[in-house]
Parts: sequence; structure tokens; C-alpha cells
Amino acid sequence: MRIILFSSQNHDRESFLAANPQHGFELHFQQAPLRLDTAALAMGFEVVCAFVNDDLSRPVLEQLAAGGTRLIALRSAGYNHVDLAAARALGLAVVRVPAYSPYAVAEHAVGLVLALCRHLHRAYNRTREGDFSLHGLTGFDLFGKTVGVIGTGQIGVVFARIMAGFGCRVLAYDPYPNPEVEAIGGQFVDLDRLLGESDIISLHCPLNDATRHLVNANSLQRMKRGSMLINSSRGALVDTPALIEALKSGQLGYLGLDVYEEEADIFFADRSDLPLQDDVLARLLTFPNVIITAHQAFLTNEALAAIAETTLNNIAAWRKGAPVNQVNG
Repeated sequence: MRIILFSSQNHDRESFLAANPQHGFELHFQQAPLRLDTAALAMGFEVVCAFVNDDLSRPVLEQLAAGGTRLIALRSAGYNHVDLAAARALGLAVVRVPAYSPYAVAEHAVGLVLALCRHLHRAYNRTREGDFSLHGLTGFDLFGKTVGVIGTGQIGVVFARIMAGFGCRVLAYDPYPNPEVEAIGGQFVDLDRLLGESDIISLHCPLNDATRHLVNANSLQRMKRGSMLINSSRGALVDTPALIEALKSGQLGYLGLDVYEEEADIFFADRSDLPLQDDVLARLLTFPNVIITAHQAFLTNEALAAIAETTLNNIAAWRKGAPVNQVNG
């Protein structure tokens, strides 16, 4: 079976080749993202393996189906970028990786918290330039702080558990409360209370109509002044331009992002020799109390191995007529 992997990087090649011997699939790695103008590269491939920023809208799916594709194998948990209605109409099955390593993403979110609260990014840059002064580097203890966790799936629970380990008070919000949060001493509250009482808020929820721009100008004003916001989930959970005004006024004290709503044409490529065309992102990068990483929270050896293994197992199960992890069955 021939499989083409769009948006593939060296780490994808390494992890998928390591997981493939037991399957013997014919893997083709394509660095280009999947778009309407690149969909022709999938001609003759029964399986298209796509990543989070690939375009799986109806026009792209129509071209894939016309070229012989029968399965879209997502190497991600999220599937908000897929037109599922179009896929069903075209007879395309869609499978995903529902979980790989919740520790990878949760630990990255904690890393952003630690870097921001102790100004590690600023200190690192200073000492490399020979500046060993301490002005402006005063941080705060995590012990005793209130941490709000929005979304208590596997990743949110791991994040909550780590923050509880620091001695933080954990508040959580989720339409479907996870009892594991209460087992570590966390408390489920309504969103308004979480926003108003939390020193640190971390987003771990899926992107859908109810959560799009969950963090906006209004919700930012309801947050405790000077608090910290972390988003390692989906970029569109946050109305990004609203962050700039909140940062300028001091309403938002710290910001850590691993995802960005308009990241599709920016992330996963070296653009260091080009002017940044995204004015919102460029403005965010000027704030000393902001850290932005390029969607790397998933990027651990353990997570990559799990993603490759689950994706190839999904394809094998589909080929046998017993699909698993299907999102449009």
C-alpha cells in the first residue's frame, strides 16, 4: 500500500521508518503542506497522511478522491481542519491519533510557565551577551498560586497533576468534568470564577464552535490583572489581536503560546532570512513577557514513536476492514 505523508519533516521520516518494518507499507515523504495546489502530488496514493496545518477542505478532498485516495490518516488528535461532511460524501474514511503522549504537551506547557515566571528566556539572552545583571528578572513562586485548567482530558489532567505537585491550588473548567482532577485535590468551577481567581490559566481543550476565541477581549478583562495565559492546544482558542491590548495595558502579565491561529503559513519552516509578514505575530514577539514556540509541544521521542505507531496501525486496521480511531464512521 502506497502512503504519502504531507508536511513531513526529518523527525517524521525517522519515526515512521522505524515503525514501518512490521507493516511493509510504501512510504513517500513530502515536505510540502497539503493544499489545493499540492494535492496533485497524491495522485495514485490510496492513503494520504496529513498533519495539523494541512488543508482538508472540500476542494482538496475532492481532488484527492478523484486521484484515488480512499483514506485520510491524520497524525494528530485534532481534526477541526477536516471537512468531515465532504469526506463522508466522497467516501473518504478519516482516522486520527486520539492520544500519543499527554506528558509531552503538558510538560511543554509547564516549561512555558517556568520560563515566564522566572524570566529564563531574558536571562539566557543576557548572559550570552555578557550581561549578568539581575534587574527586571524578579519572578514569583509557583507554590500557593492558583492555576486554572480549561479542558481536563488526558493532557489537562497531566498538567493539573504537575502544577499540584508544585503546591498550586488547581481550579478546572470542563463541560465533562474528569474525576481525576478532583482526585489530586482540584476543584471544578464555572468559567467566570476560574478566570477571576487564577494566577495562571492553561488551555487544554479541543477547537470547536463553542471554544473558538474562548479567550477574547471580554474574557481577558475578567481575568485577574497581571495573570499568565498558556496555550499549547489550538491557536484559534484565542482571539490573538485581543492579547496585544491586554499585554499593553498590563491586564495580561505573561503569555506563553505554542500555537497560533494563523500559524499554517509560518510554522514548521525556517523563515529567518525573510521579513515576517504577520503583523500580529510580529507585535507579540516584541513583548519581553511573551514566549512563543512553533508548535513543538508534541515533539518528544516518545510522542513521535507513538504517533507513527498509531497512525500505521490505523492504516493497517482500515485495510483489513476493521477501522479504528475513525472520526467520520
